[in-house]
Amino acid sequence: MAKLSIDGREIEVEDGITVLQACELAGIEIPRFCYHERLSVAGNCRMCLVEMDRSPKPIASCAMPVAEGMVIHTDTPGVKKARQGVMEFLLINHPLDCPICDQGGECDLQDQAMAYGFDSSRYEENKRAVKEKYMGPLIKTIMTRCIHCTRCVRLATEVAGVEELGALGRGEHLEISTLERAIDSELSGNLVDVCPVGALTSKPYAFAARPWELRKTPSVDALDAVGSNVRVDCRGREVMRVLPRLHEDINEEWISDKTRHACDGLRRQRLDRPYVRRDGKLQEASWEEAFKAIADRLSGLSGERIAAIAGDLCDAESMLALKDLMTALGSPNLECRQDGARLEGGTRAGYLFNTTIAGIERADAALLIGTNPRWEAAMVNARLRKRFLMSGFRVGVIGPQVDLTYRTEYLGAGPETLKELAEGHGAGAELLKQAERPMLVLGMGALARPDGGAVLGLARKAAEAFGLVKDGWNGFNVLHTAAARVSGLDLGFLPQAGGRDLAGILDGAGKGEIEAVFLLGADEIDMAALGQAFVVYQGHHGDAGAHRADVILPGAAYTEKNGTYVNTEGRVQLGRLAGFPPGDAREDWTILRALSEAFGKPLPYNNLGELRQHLVQANEVFGAVDQIQQVPWGDFGAEGALDPTPFTSPVDNFYMTDPISRASETMAACTEAFVSGRGEATGTHG
Repeated sequence: MAKLSIDGREIEVEDGITVLQACELAGIEIPRFCYHERLSVAGNCRMCLVEMDRSPKPIASCAMPVAEGMVIHTDTPGVKKARQGVMEFLLINHPLDCPICDQGGECDLQDQAMAYGFDSSRYEENKRAVKEKYMGPLIKTIMTRCIHCTRCVRLATEVAGVEELGALGRGEHLEISTLERAIDSELSGNLVDVCPVGALTSKPYAFAARPWELRKTPSVDALDAVGSNVRVDCRGREVMRVLPRLHEDINEEWISDKTRHACDGLRRQRLDRPYVRRDGKLQEASWEEAFKAIADRLSGLSGERIAAIAGDLCDAESMLALKDLMTALGSPNLECRQDGARLEGGTRAGYLFNTTIAGIERADAALLIGTNPRWEAAMVNARLRKRFLMSGFRVGVIGPQVDLTYRTEYLGAGPETLKELAEGHGAGAELLKQAERPMLVLGMGALARPDGGAVLGLARKAAEAFGLVKDGWNGFNVLHTAAARVSGLDLGFLPQAGGRDLAGILDGAGKGEIEAVFLLGADEIDMAALGQAFVVYQGHHGDAGAHRADVILPGAAYTEKNGTYVNTEGRVQLGRLAGFPPGDAREDWTILRALSEAFGKPLPYNNLGELRQHLVQANEVFGAVDQIQQVPWGDFGAEGALDPTPFTSPVDNFYMTDPISRASETMAACTEAFVSGRGEATGTHG
């Protein structure tokens, strides 16, 4: 610990931190542009100058480590003059176009010019102008505003792991550029967040709204299983943008581009009224007509001939309501694993990311099996890269060979390699043996196969054989791709006694043994396999399920309801209503509660509070919000024959994985730029 004096106050701080950080700990604000807590120190802007005793000139506090006996002054006339001088230089070439700048109202340069700048300028020469740069479909550039803080360059290199941004030229001729290429990263939207001026702004959001016009609602993302904390900004009922919210244990202060930019899909292809199929065509109907059509068709059917499948974006409340309704109808055919993953309920350690996302930073080796975390869970991949940059972290891969933005060791393609590992030898054995805290990440590419149960069993044996599970450490992890999957498993939305799984439901529907199928936002299954079954689709977009449905019940998207979601690490989080659903659409659990009345079997809750009490009674994990609960290790997985087919990732297009992102024009533009051409985009796309 080092003792130093700041503005006459003596404080004690940890060794190794900077003077700027020490000032922050003392409650003194230091202005800065280039410094960012999660990026390396650049020392470019000099806005953070302070005076230090025995130093002949002001020091850059962001780059100066603390030392014993330092005496720092942050509020002297010399410091004020230095900051005013820096601000004057920064504004010499800045265009001062705040009235038309999308950064207006939340701009660091505006705020600090007001607090630390002059009220006039002595510069009368012509300002410089810089040509705009093409950076892809997500980032709009006005590079004349750039102050060369290099935050964007450092974020792209250090956090995103794509060295596609750099500086060209020197002095006044320096420019930040990608050489007219799109930034091929799943985290590129964060460049806009770290830009302290309006040089990089959101292209889809350009000239759409001002920050003071928007209603801001804290919520969680449901487009993958990470559960990133977000802020949903709405004008009226329309979602204008989604921004990251700080959560150190999950997404820190970053979010993926799909989380951020797929929100325009909430405005398109929406289901806003009930439909009933008459004479082969879907026709508008009232809620009463839709409920009557369902009740008439299902009356007299035994429960064994009815099935329900929950989709990837469902909240826990709607799944519990549907499970209760199916139980009342006598149906044991429930399924939440619409990708066919061979995961079991019961033993929670067998389907969670037990190491936790933040716990990745404690691991010293990782084995990725049948997963591409860069596309399946971009924030998990960012955490793996962060751990890799700390050094001493080896990553082995069994499955698809892809660029994960950090160095990996390819061990094999499929189950045979995993079988060798479970037997204690093979390519990955040495990697795990040498590690003190090794971790294993099992993806849906390894589990959503006919032999997925046997693969799960082999992974468990490998974890036990190499000491991945011990006191204070659990290195066995399942990486989910669906926000609804863990809560579905926690609620037991699985085949009950004598019930059918996904394959059994589809097979039964094709043979006429299943006569009615309820799809709760399930769009990823093979609709053709449903045969002649009567299909009820409850969801928010006109996607595959709605096209196949005989009755459509319009539900609410994740930004339009208060819902509970459990992320891949088992953390219970609350999504909050930011804007109301369109037209006659309603929150999903309320639709199911009303439908139960049509069957004469009313569900035992009338409001959200009662339903959440019922949720906690169904599984006590739902009572501990935003907490990680330690779960006991158990026996899971199965024995069986292995298919030698190599593991593949279940995601072949990061930008379109669900009904919302498939309806998004922004995600379509990203698909064209990055997936169709795989990064060959040039300025012609602008």
